[in-house]
Amino acid sequence: MTGLNLLRRPRRLRVSAGMRSLVRETRLSVDALVYPLFVVEGQGVRREISSMPGVFQLSVDEAVRETAGAREDGVRAVLLFGLPAAKDDTGSAAADPAAPVQTAVRALREHCSDVTIITDVCLCEYTSHGHCGVLDGEHILNDVTVEHLARAAVSHAEAGAHIVAPSDMMDGRVAAIRAALDARGFDDVAIMSYAAKYCSAFYGPFREAVDSAPAFGDRRTHQMDPANTDEALREVELDLAEGADIIMVKPALPYLDVIQRVKTRFRQPTAAYQVSGEYAMLKAAGRLDWIDEPRAMLESLTGIHRAGADIIITYYAREAARALAEHDLV
Repeated sequence: MTGLNLLRRPRRLRVSAGMRSLVRETRLSVDALVYPLFVVEGQGVRREISSMPGVFQLSVDEAVRETAGAREDGVRAVLLFGLPAAKDDTGSAAADPAAPVQTAVRALREHCSDVTIITDVCLCEYTSHGHCGVLDGEHILNDVTVEHLARAAVSHAEAGAHIVAPSDMMDGRVAAIRAALDARGFDDVAIMSYAAKYCSAFYGPFREAVDSAPAFGDRRTHQMDPANTDEALREVELDLAEGADIIMVKPALPYLDVIQRVKTRFRQPTAAYQVSGEYAMLKAAGRLDWIDEPRAMLESLTGIHRAGADIIITYYAREAARALAEHDLV
């Protein structure tokens, strides 16, 4: 059919890269990206994680080097996870001032002073059984675990962390951490709470990275049921009431609806974690030439941002920063 008299032709606004850029509704920025790093003991260690190509276990010196490189790419925030040389049943190394995370924080404050340092606060990387808390048989003791988490958070603040990020999903841990920080004069250290953390199949590669697979059972008693969204709103509301400054939804892509509901309801700084399994799937498909990986990377990150995430934690942070600087790939 020809000669249509259409008053509105949406394609007019898609005819060129310049036009598309002019009317773009969601603009992904490197300022939103946080780069997760896995810190181990030793020196000169840069050990690739087999299920996460391009991601490494790093000794403190290598973590400093990686952070400096990320800063040159434009990434100005890192999230640190630790892997101690020895673990025990209570995860005591989590609060050790000489542990990898605390040591890395001090080194980063010295060598990368303009980078925001976020530290993961949990026990799963530190316990010999791989669970997120102190056990009585096969049962996690919530309140005892919270005491350990508060001590770990304070040790991170003492080392110089700007933000502590409890990821354990124990009840009441935000309030306990806030009280412990304030009591020791760390009232300016922020809390980024893993408020809506789901019991997800997409964490598999991460558990290889930090050797934290549970020795028995699973984490369904504390991480959220993937079928629930109203529950996520209740969890977020509780954490904000307890003093969380930033709230997080994890994972990201399977839970875009949750991100949107959380942001719309609370209008608070909202983070989302593009987790290890999301990253690994894109990497694998890209390496098999099944997808255009750079485009898929930016499309997925844009979707997370469009859903309402102000902050995106992603292993793609450096690659995305370079792509955003060089090309319009979305």
